Amino acid sequence: MLKKLFLVVLLALVGTGSVFAFTLSDSSVAVKTDVSQLPGIRISLITCGPGYEEVYEVFGHTAIRIIDSAAHTDMVYNYGTFNGFEKNFELKFMQGKLLYYLSVYPFRDFLPEYQERQRSVTEQVLNMDKDQKKAFANYLDKNAEPENREYKYDFFYDNCATRIRDLYPETMGKTFAFGPILPKNSKLTFRDIINQYFYATKWERFGINILLGSRIDKVMTDKDIMFLPDYLKTGIEGATVNGNKLAAKPEVLLPAGPAKPDGVSGPVVLTMCIAILTIAGLSVKKLSWLGKIMSTGLLFVTGLLGCLILVMWFATNHQGCTNNYNLLWALPTNIILAFWNPKGKPRYALVAIVLIFTTIILHILRIQQLIMIEFMPLLLALLYIYGTIYRKSQLK
Repeated sequence: MLKKLFLVVLLALVGTGSVFAFTLSDSSVAVKTDVSQLPGIRISLITCGPGYEEVYEVFGHTAIRIIDSAAHTDMVYNYGTFNGFEKNFELKFMQGKLLYYLSVYPFRDFLPEYQERQRSVTEQVLNMDKDQKKAFANYLDKNAEPENREYKYDFFYDNCATRIRDLYPETMGKTFAFGPILPKNSKLTFRDIINQYFYATKWERFGINILLGSRIDKVMTDKDIMFLPDYLKTGIEGATVNGNKLAAKPEVLLPAGPAKPDGVSGPVVLTMCIAILTIAGLSVKKLSWLGKIMSTGLLFVTGLLGCLILVMWFATNHQGCTNNYNLLWALPTNIILAFWNPKGKPRYALVAIVLIFTTIILHILRIQQLIMIEFMPLLLALLYIYGTIYRKSQLK
């Protein structure tokens, strides 16, 4: 289970977009836009809807399409590619040091993946004048050069969508403005929106809420939320330059398949069973053997989770894993407590109880939130274990 949680979070951090192994070579940037033929250039924003076969598909993808009718080319500029054959790929993947690339290749090679997986693809043609097209195309082609195409990927702050988001004001000047996205006085956080996207993949959502820290409980601005392709599309749909609308009405190139149904929550079932078995085992004398198994097992597992949280926080570059207050209930020292009976065990239990209540307070204050229907039974089971440890010490 711990290995699955670790991989789930890594995959989610790897991917707003169509993340796939892509062997890059100089040929990937050989075709450039002929800016001398600007009247025949059409530039558009491509937005791909969520998928559910892989974790990284959940958030969708975005890219730029440039059709050059004079040169008879139709190319896609994709910031969401990486080299799966890179040396030490697995280690860089785990450490959050994997480099992403801007790759350029024919649009006909871009669509089949989304068609096969029944993911929607929409196109918004951009209404640009000659100078804007030139600046936009030159910026992308310069970025696609071998010495410029790499960037250090960050799921929330530097991904395939934010790279394209930042391209517009960079190339269109001070008169450019994105359209409104969030309602006024919105309190939506990064965690809120991630949980919404994982509505049907609850185990993945459960793992993300354990291993991502308080940094993602920040209230988002319109700029922040455009780290997701769907909201970048919304921002461009209402965008203006010199007061004129930038984008044409979105055109559906591929329709979406049926949405994945919202089924039974596996994490709720699991944590409820853990709570029931733990409380029953510690309360019923005849089930004391069960209480011992559940206490030892739960302390050991939460201790391992605490160690994993520390690794993700301090030993990787994944920014979303920093400042993780789940350490307050997933204490790494629980690994020791599970198999050892130190003299200070009652005091340890009291401190652990206080830390669990602190976790709940942080949730109420929206400093770091949990999905309480999934996590509360787990916290109750831990409270019962610590309470039993303290009570037994008082009876001696």
